[in-house]
Amino acid sequence: MSVAKLPNPVHTTETCNCMLEILRAHRRVEDMVVVFDFMQKRIIYRNSRTYLAIFKVLNVRGGIRQAPLALESMRKAEFVMNAYSYNGLIHLLLQSEFSKEALEVYRRMVSEGLKPSLKTYSALMVASGKKRDTKTLMGLLAEMATLGLKPNVYTFTICIRALGRAGKIEEAYKVLERMESEGCGPDVVTYTVLIDGLCNAGKLRDAKELFCQMKMSSQKPDKVTYITLLDKFSDHGELEMVRQFWDEMEKDGYSPDVITFTVLLKALCKVGNFDEAFHTLDVMRKRGIAPNLHTYNTLICGLLRVDRLREALELFGSMEESFGVAPAAYTYILFIDYYGKKGDSEKALEMFNSMKGRGIVPNLVAFNASLYSLAEAGRLREAREMFHGLRNSGIAPDSISYNMMMKCYSNIGQVDEAIRLLSEMVESGCEPDVIIINSLIDSLYKDGRVDEAWKIGCKPNTVTHNIIISGLVKCDALDQAVDLYYDLISRDLTPTACTYGPLLDGLLKSGRAEEAEKMFKEMQDYSCKPNCAIYNILINGFGKMGEVEIARGLFDRMVREGIRPDLRSYTILVDCLCSSGRVDDALGYFNELRLTGLDPDLIACNLMIDGFGRARRIEEALSLFEEMQDKGVCPDLYTYNSLILHLGVSGMMERALEMYEEMQSRGFKPNVFTYNALIRGYTVSGKKDYAYAMYKKMVVGGCSPNTGTFAQLPN
Repeated sequence: MSVAKLPNPVHTTETCNCMLEILRAHRRVEDMVVVFDFMQKRIIYRNSRTYLAIFKVLNVRGGIRQAPLALESMRKAEFVMNAYSYNGLIHLLLQSEFSKEALEVYRRMVSEGLKPSLKTYSALMVASGKKRDTKTLMGLLAEMATLGLKPNVYTFTICIRALGRAGKIEEAYKVLERMESEGCGPDVVTYTVLIDGLCNAGKLRDAKELFCQMKMSSQKPDKVTYITLLDKFSDHGELEMVRQFWDEMEKDGYSPDVITFTVLLKALCKVGNFDEAFHTLDVMRKRGIAPNLHTYNTLICGLLRVDRLREALELFGSMEESFGVAPAAYTYILFIDYYGKKGDSEKALEMFNSMKGRGIVPNLVAFNASLYSLAEAGRLREAREMFHGLRNSGIAPDSISYNMMMKCYSNIGQVDEAIRLLSEMVESGCEPDVIIINSLIDSLYKDGRVDEAWKIGCKPNTVTHNIIISGLVKCDALDQAVDLYYDLISRDLTPTACTYGPLLDGLLKSGRAEEAEKMFKEMQDYSCKPNCAIYNILINGFGKMGEVEIARGLFDRMVREGIRPDLRSYTILVDCLCSSGRVDDALGYFNELRLTGLDPDLIACNLMIDGFGRARRIEEALSLFEEMQDKGVCPDLYTYNSLILHLGVSGMMERALEMYEEMQSRGFKPNVFTYNALIRGYTVSGKKDYAYAMYKKMVVGGCSPNTGTFAQLPN
């Protein structure tokens, strides 16, 4: 007999959904409205199939996630939702982890004058807490009061847990105070989650004080409280406190079990007390408490952390045979990860294969740990085989898997393969690692593939913008770089000195000094303090433009702001002052450089020698030439070319030729600038034949003349 023929048919979710599907197939929307209303009145549970049937008939695609959009279509089709339906729909969305959409449905519910249940508020708050979205969470708590709903101990505890995990301890305490003021006393769970938050924030003393406060209250610590304290204090290596809590736990009548013993072992490993750790393992067995897999993994992890590989392997080898505890995938992962980080990819691969040989199916973490070791070693063939093996085993690669493979390709210069994998990764819904993306973008810019770098799709961070800005400036796309800078700001990302450096450099080199000054001011407006590198860019830019006083002013400002000039700062000033003929001022900074304890390098010495030469202060140039060598700074071809030029122009050709011979004896091969300097010296001295002879020697020697060569030759 069918349900329809029963005198008093009992309708269920299944029968109603079946009716909705039949009506949907015939597009009888009005009758579907009747069935849905019937379900609401009879309080028949509406599940996701209920809503999907309605969404489909209303041409809303995309599943339950499209609920916020579908609600408007439902209203137009006269599907009237009551409070129970709204509450149920919100829970369905939250179960599917669509918290954003659940909040949108909640907002619509409230806007229609319906009151969400306390359970709905709690579920929304839990979802917000998981996302560390404390602003939304506390907003929900405030909205409850406006609707006349009184939070209970569970609701308050959700808030305290979320605030504690987000490190907002003061706000968590305010919620605790509010609980007490509203007559809703905290329970043992409330105290425990706040203790957990305090420990996570490193406030161990406050956690201990709260524990003492708890013991004096009506809410005594339970075993979960003690496990939380033991676990968190062991994480911080506070072994003595772990012992104290252990004693308190036993006094309160809670016997140690495998969980608490394992936490104690973790604390002992943390401080390197392995002798006591192994003794504790024996104590467990004597008390009849069998160590479990987590116990052994804890010990192995501790031993590997301090490079006690032999003992870790011994424990690994004996745990099953002697104690009946078989290693699992995570045990192998500990060794794979250890070998990978030590650069022993061979051993890591051996451990991975050993795991498979024992019939343990590698999980995603095991594959990723193995991929890491191969990627670090640049073993592309094995990494590719591992990656394909992951897919063949039916496990979908995650972001880590893709990023490891992209890193592997990128490290050996196969950028195209890395980009292909990036496209596949994005299509599969995995989030690219912005560090790997930045590396790819940087590689493309260095390879001159600007357009491709610009098109790489990912969620950019400040570093991404910085890399692209730098690349655009180098490619003479300054306006695009400036546009990208403002895009960075519009995304609420924080610009850094690395953002401003290339932009300021590009603007100054393009003669756009006013824009550079404006950007320098903006830099400070965004609380980005200029560093020495930024000042060096500004000093160099204005110095090269002939604005020597502005350059000096910037140098003085840098010193006033407590930023110590580096060798480059002084070198830049010496360069621009010498170029403008202010050799004495340049010498002043050169000497100041020596007084600061920063020894002038070859570049600084070369600039000063050239400055002396231009000013016809040849003896000082030669004196510095000797002095730099006494201090271990060896001259280069530029040094000799400069001295040869200035000696020749000053009529000291014999000394210039001596310098030329010395240069060759030191292994430096004359270049076009060497010959040009000698030709000019002979020309200035009126020795035309010698000048032409040097020109012939230059050509015969295989050195091609340039326009400067012909300019030096006598008419």
